Amino acid sequence: MFIHPWDAALDDAEWQAWIAGGHDFGQLSVNGLPGQAPLVVPTHFTTHGGRLLIHLARPNPVWTAIEHDADVTFTVIGDYAFVPGPWRAKPGIPPSDGVPTSYYAAVQFTCRARIIDDPEAKAELLSRQMAHFQPGGDHAPIDAGRPPYGRMLSGIRGLELDVIDVRAKFKYDDHKSVEHRTAVADRLTERGQGLDVPTARQQRRRLARIGPWTP
Repeated sequence: MFIHPWDAALDDAEWQAWIAGGHDFGQLSVNGLPGQAPLVVPTHFTTHGGRLLIHLARPNPVWTAIEHDADVTFTVIGDYAFVPGPWRAKPGIPPSDGVPTSYYAAVQFTCRARIIDDPEAKAELLSRQMAHFQPGGDHAPIDAGRPPYGRMLSGIRGLELDVIDVRAKFKYDDHKSVEHRTAVADRLTERGQGLDVPTARQQRRRLARIGPWTP
């Protein structure tokens, strides 16, 4: 992932807050076996102690690839929108000559994967995930020796990803003028399609922190 200086996270707290703010679905990318393409698996995840926690179905073909090479990448993307060319046209040039772009936030985790097969350890992983996704506790106990989850544990494998490196990108035209960014955020809010509104929210948040871009 290429990151311009003006697209970089301002600090670790920025991407951490973004992830914690409901961005808990991403793509696990695993090196393929020799002669095969890489494997990409979309999945929910949770975080715990500097690790990402995932579980996948046992028949998933990704396991053989992870056993062969445990170095993986996990990517989370959100708050994205297409910005049409006329919105970005410089003053004094025809709007049709403006160059379009994409806005988005992305966090990429470089990780070392560890497969979890012990039933008790899988139950603990699932409990941590459920505490995140169903914090109200409206589910049966997750216990390796009790139904309904106990008998289901053999059908999944857990995956603990030790985070080695994090690269975060917030691509919202922060190198352009305050007036330009404000106008685009207003237009995104007015258009209101897809993720336009949260995208505008990210642009305004960055604008408030950065102000005019200084190299």
